Amino acid sequence: MEILDIKVMKGPNYWSARRHNLIVMLLDLQELEERPTNTIDGFLERLEVLLPTLYTHRCSEGVEGGFFSRVKEGTWMGHVIEHIALEIQTLAGMEVGFGRTRSSDKHGVYHVVFSYYEAKAGTYAARASVAIAQALIDNKEYDLDADIQKLRELREEERLGPSTGSIVEEAMRRKIPWIRLNRHSLVQLGYGKNQQRIQATVASTTSSIAVELACDKEDTKNLLEAAQVPVPKGIIVYNEEDLELAVKRIGYPLVTKPLNGNHGRGATTNLKTWEELKEGLEIAQKHSRAVICEKFITGFDHRALVVNYKFVAAALRTPAAVKGDGKHTIQELIDIVNSDPRRGFGHEKVLTNITVDKQTENILAEKNLTLETVLPAGESIWLKPTANLSTGGTSTDLTDQVHPSNIVLFERIARIIGLDICGVDVMAPDLTRPLTENGGAVIEVNAGPGFRMHLAPSEGLARNVAEPVIDMLFPPGKSARIPIIAVSGTNGKTTTTRLIAHIMKQTGAHVGFTTTDGIYIQNQMMQMGDCTGPVSAEFILKDPTVEVAVLECARGGILRAGLGFHNCNVAVVTNVAGDHLGLQGIDTIEKLAKVKAVAVKTVFKDGYAILNADDDLVYDMRKELECNIALFSLVENNRRVIEHCKKGGLAAVYENGFLTIIKGGWKIRVEKVSNVPITFGGSAEFNVANALGAVLATYVSDVSIENIRIALQTFIPSAALTPGRMNIFKFNDFTVMLDYAHNTHGMQAIGKFVSQITASHKVGIVAGVGDRRDEDTIELGEEAAKMFDEIIIRQDKNLRGKQDSEIIALIEKGIRNINKDLPIHVIPKESEAIDYALTNAKKDSFITIISDVVPDALEQVKSMKEKEGSIF
Repeated sequence: MEILDIKVMKGPNYWSARRHNLIVMLLDLQELEERPTNTIDGFLERLEVLLPTLYTHRCSEGVEGGFFSRVKEGTWMGHVIEHIALEIQTLAGMEVGFGRTRSSDKHGVYHVVFSYYEAKAGTYAARASVAIAQALIDNKEYDLDADIQKLRELREEERLGPSTGSIVEEAMRRKIPWIRLNRHSLVQLGYGKNQQRIQATVASTTSSIAVELACDKEDTKNLLEAAQVPVPKGIIVYNEEDLELAVKRIGYPLVTKPLNGNHGRGATTNLKTWEELKEGLEIAQKHSRAVICEKFITGFDHRALVVNYKFVAAALRTPAAVKGDGKHTIQELIDIVNSDPRRGFGHEKVLTNITVDKQTENILAEKNLTLETVLPAGESIWLKPTANLSTGGTSTDLTDQVHPSNIVLFERIARIIGLDICGVDVMAPDLTRPLTENGGAVIEVNAGPGFRMHLAPSEGLARNVAEPVIDMLFPPGKSARIPIIAVSGTNGKTTTTRLIAHIMKQTGAHVGFTTTDGIYIQNQMMQMGDCTGPVSAEFILKDPTVEVAVLECARGGILRAGLGFHNCNVAVVTNVAGDHLGLQGIDTIEKLAKVKAVAVKTVFKDGYAILNADDDLVYDMRKELECNIALFSLVENNRRVIEHCKKGGLAAVYENGFLTIIKGGWKIRVEKVSNVPITFGGSAEFNVANALGAVLATYVSDVSIENIRIALQTFIPSAALTPGRMNIFKFNDFTVMLDYAHNTHGMQAIGKFVSQITASHKVGIVAGVGDRRDEDTIELGEEAAKMFDEIIIRQDKNLRGKQDSEIIALIEKGIRNINKDLPIHVIPKESEAIDYALTNAKKDSFITIISDVVPDALEQVKSMKEKEGSIF
């Protein structure tokens, strides 16, 4: 077997519009294509021994043990690998269950598709599952535990922490979109201007002054003390001389902790001797030169959580500990505790395994104990100096037991410091009585408090403390989203995208849009290049100035990683025509249509899919949609449109020279086509269709007819507004048009327009692309031969796997199929081809430059035009 490719889907994709996190592995079974599982001796038995938990996989049988039945009957290895990849992730604490295996267009090559929890873990699972299957086939030993542990480690490296993760999960429950902004815990909730950010449990609403105060333990303590909040006595120390002063002023027992510390790092408690105190200073100074030395308050460690200045939860925290039974050593007791199914690696479960580290060894040494010591029955020992859950501690929910006066105190503390998400650490016998009565004290105030102890306590009720955070960030009436309009199809996407953006700008909105030639915000180019994939979409959705997003969605990005958004309000499909067939498993126009349909499948139920009723494949997409549907057509009496509108549907048609909206039985004439510059008086029929799609997309987005009309009138085809889309330059003696027609369908559309041009001589500069089928390139040549009186073939870029001589020969073949005597010039370099055509142009001729590197060609033509005057 050989892995040919692994792709990571992160959004709606060809395989599933609903399941976004998918690994797509292209696997060549080689000789195993002829060896189903029932022909491999002992395979099932070895699989059952290595992965007995696969028994729960129901597979297509629909019952437990169904997968093993399929293996026994005989199935292909790609199917087995799909199930192994899912199961090893699940065993590593990542519950995943969706998978499918489909054959490709090549014999023995399969797409193995399965869901993942973290991308790196999913990729590792893909490779490991193939290795596991091969070992089972070869009857070789395999270290499955090593893979499971590696997957756990990858999960912990990549996953969001429990606090951030809980906020994201709550956002997802409310259909609030999110984007991870770095490898750590910085997350954007919402899109564009309506976004909020969180980093762990610090929000974009959190005061930076408050965070600074909370990090400075001395300033926090002084503020609280001045407000009559009970706090332990203490001083700042830097050296042993300061320690001596602390002992004299405060007395033992003491606590040392870094001045600018958090999460218990560097803290040492209950110091009763000079030697312990010096060691505590040394530990704290690994984190901060300045160290707080304060009175050790006897009692229990409590944490109160305040969100949006309201008390939401409280917990009792207990450090990692073991209790003796008179039989087992301390190490054995730790192992017994860790065998609790609630404990696991990192944050995978409610509790974390207890690990033995330097702090544990020091604690044991102070008590003259070792890991081999057998503790007497009933005797307990703490193994960590702090009660953090990440080091094996436990928590007990006490939210309903907190005394009202303590609740008032905690809320006051949050206000005093100014923290809208605030953790208050309290040492006290209990929280059922006021701290002023039971001798308790506030030890610390924390910015970015951990939520895990409240989300999944060892005992007591779990509290959804992420809920009030989302309530604070997105109160009732505040949207987290911005309108998203997606544009898909084979040809016309960029023009339609730009026109929609232009119309939306007419409403005064700040518009961000992506196209084949770049990323734009308010018509300012942010990035040049083909920007039609998920990364470019996220660029727009991340920008806090954007109020409306218009996103061109091309096949490449969808197949490579999926869409860059999960849902949109409106999606337009312009058409589906043969382009790049044979690439990435898309070898038929029907499969290509499935790719183009991904965008419309993401439309919200109350949104609109705008479909081309003149295109059979686009029209058929409506069958799989759950949203509203609007149709557009160049034919006024299109039967599909008539039937749709009879049922109260919405459509747009080209009738009597007008772009017209049909709403039920009523017509709304938007504008004469003769007043819409991009249609060239209707001769550019494909742009009439593009305009109809754009009119519908903006009409259902609540743009007024007046604003649509004005925008249509002012959207002038030019190098500025529509670069590379029918840009016409009028020289003194000839005319030049530059366009991006890059496939047969596009060439046919340009051909219709050129056929209506009156010119003494029509010249075309054309090129092919190496990643198309030979027949597609030949057909491109045939279409060119129908359009032009003279053809210049150039081929200096975008070879994509073929020699330039091969592509040129295919184009020539296509031309000769139509016209054996048509003049042909081969000038490989585009700049030289353009220079030749313009220098040798005949009077009143029309030169069409078909370019796939638009900026370079535009610059060259504009430079030559500047010698004669202004550009039209």
